[in-house]
Amino acid sequence: MSSERPFEIQRIDHVVLRVQDLERARTFYCDVLGCSVARERPTLGMIHLRAGASMVDLISVDGALGSPGGPAAGKQGRNLEHLCLRIDPFDEAALRAHFQERGVAVDGQVRSNLGAEGDGLSLYLHDPDGNAIELKGPTSPCCG
Repeated sequence: MSSERPFEIQRIDHVVLRVQDLERARTFYCDVLGCSVARERPTLGMIHLRAGASMVDLISVDGALGSPGGPAAGKQGRNLEHLCLRIDPFDEAALRAHFQERGVAVDGQVRSNLGAEGDGLSLYLHDPDGNAIELKGPTSPCCG
């Protein structure tokens, strides 16, 4: 038996989030974060969003795909720890102003985190369903 895998992981293709209100989630991911709708599948209670080279799929907790997952996420039960989206450029002042204008709180201070491309600055916020989102900038000389 060969110990080599017949494949290599390239990147995250998509993440599927269970949400309480599809329209509210679509507004957040499109208007606040800049995703775009790739396809809607109303019979499944699903919206596929483009997020750069990846996708974020939203499914309604009461839809065909979401209901088997049980109750909606809340403060004590999460769908995931966090979703990290690689962004460029990373301008802290511009990011904070953008989110403040849209009524979205940024969690704490910018900090250096390790990501797929190396260490770089990131900040955190939450979507309307309480899912944590990390926005990660490019590798930074300050953080390597």
